[in-house]
Amino acid sequence: MGFSNILINFQGRYYECSSDCPELNTHFSRCNSIRVESGSWVLFERPNYLGYQYVLTRGEYPDYQRWMGYNDSIRSCRLIRNTSNVFKIRIYERPDFGGQMLECSDDMINLPDRWRLREVHSAQVQDGAWVFYELPNYRGRQYLLERGEYRRFNEWAAMNPNVGSFRHFCLLT
Repeated sequence: MGFSNILINFQGRYYECSSDCPELNTHFSRCNSIRVESGSWVLFERPNYLGYQYVLTRGEYPDYQRWMGYNDSIRSCRLIRNTSNVFKIRIYERPDFGGQMLECSDDMINLPDRWRLREVHSAQVQDGAWVFYELPNYRGRQYLLERGEYRRFNEWAAMNPNVGSFRHFCLLT
């Protein structure tokens, strides 16, 4: 994979990051802008990859509303390392892959239209990476799910099992 780069606070004093960083607090106290020059990144509201997640691809984000942020707090970031161009996910109505299951390989802009339940309690990402959104139309809190098993919603860092939409995530360079 090629060199990846992100500039945090590009309008003023900035911090340039080219690899995972579990603690950004030593570099700045507030984040007012971001420029993703290469690669794809997930930023976190709290240190050690905790709190709200924001999935960003190449481009400029002049304020936190542009990356669908809830505030100007960015405390950690990591590079997304998805190399698959194949996408497949299974979602389940109960923890530990119980109850009804829906298998998808396409984006879902409004999950309640296709899935009678508003909650997803577990998921298996079989190929690719996916972003869950709390609300339909790719709105609300974001959660990056990479290949693997998620037996409970808190394993993808959600505070509740509400999923309104999801889409596969393509790696951009």
